[in-house]
Amino acid sequence: MIRSRVVTLGVAAMVLAACGGNGAAAPQKKTELTLYNDKGAWSKYFEDMGALSKQQIALGMKPTGYTDSAQYQAFIKASFRTNVKPDLFTWQTGGMLAEIVKQKQVADTTAVWQEAIKAGDLSPDLAPYYTIGGKQYCVPLNVAYWGMFYNKKLFDENGLKPPTTWDELITVAETFKKKGVKAFYHTSVLFSFVWFEQLMAGMDPDLYDRLSTGKAKYTDPGVVAVMEKWKQLIDAGYFINPGDKTDPADVLKNGKAAMVSFGTFFSTSMTQREMKPGADYGFFVIPNVDASLPKTSMIFESGPLCSLAKAPDPEASMKYLKWWTTAGAQEKWATSRGDVSANPKVTAGDTDVATIAKDAGSGKYRLVNRYFEATPPPILTAALDGFGKFVTEPGTYKEVLETIQKAADEYWATHQ
Repeated sequence: MIRSRVVTLGVAAMVLAACGGNGAAAPQKKTELTLYNDKGAWSKYFEDMGALSKQQIALGMKPTGYTDSAQYQAFIKASFRTNVKPDLFTWQTGGMLAEIVKQKQVADTTAVWQEAIKAGDLSPDLAPYYTIGGKQYCVPLNVAYWGMFYNKKLFDENGLKPPTTWDELITVAETFKKKGVKAFYHTSVLFSFVWFEQLMAGMDPDLYDRLSTGKAKYTDPGVVAVMEKWKQLIDAGYFINPGDKTDPADVLKNGKAAMVSFGTFFSTSMTQREMKPGADYGFFVIPNVDASLPKTSMIFESGPLCSLAKAPDPEASMKYLKWWTTAGAQEKWATSRGDVSANPKVTAGDTDVATIAKDAGSGKYRLVNRYFEATPPPILTAALDGFGKFVTEPGTYKEVLETIQKAADEYWATHQ
């Protein structure tokens, strides 16, 4: 997941102190592992998992959380050449994982995957997101399915139900517009890509896949059509001000917007604000724009939990990753956060979310890799800036696409 990330006090000094060391650390036998992660807000959840692992496999875990992306990535990459090495760390799938695997920095988890799939603890449908060069690396820290969270009281007050077609969604948006309520949340920072990926997946998911692999251009007619559809929605007045700094969970709770598109992990933000699923908020799959598509496209993401190839105690780290995939671990992990699990045996507590997770694993939907993971980092950087500009200046969409394509041309010229 994408979050702004701040390094925990003291870690920066450790990195600087370690940069001069060239010798390899002596092998260690550990009873407690360090988990460096880019999800500082989840510290309590990680601490609880560390206590559980100590009980179940006699191997504790202590988290060190960051909330600043650049600082976190810099620390992990510095650990490749210093003696300050995490036992476990979180990362991202897609190009970022492939990059450090190719540098031979990540432990091979193929055996863990094979055993977990055989035991029914991991779905084979997840494996491609963790496969590089025919081998698996890391295990799923989490999975999330993206859809629409909605303010149930606002819907009920206006006699509205979750839409099942795109036309119904627009009718809902029009109804709220007439009532003086903004239908949708969007932002010019961080998650500026959300509506691009959703509209693209719902209009032409094949084009979406080609775009992520350099087989299509951002200036192609189909991509232009997506931006024009997005502009149409903005021009219609359905969105809140993209520069609004209000937390999206508060936006939904206070009714500033009736709907917020987010991953299932967002349910935690709702419950932390004492909003009850089914009573205060609900969740539905966003319908395709193109009703003729054979399956409804659902944006999907999975974040990895990894071990270094040269971990301080490789055996202990691998033991932890294996345990992490089991139902005994995942029951606690999923229910504490109110989210879905990568383990098919575990059911989420939120009824709407649990139903979506079950259906997603049944083949009902076409799963589409989230744009943040599907897009190579250099192109992603240009795109996030471009989409951020577009939502504040919708008339610039052609210029924005040309700028992103320039970054894509530079990247794919050496990566095809």
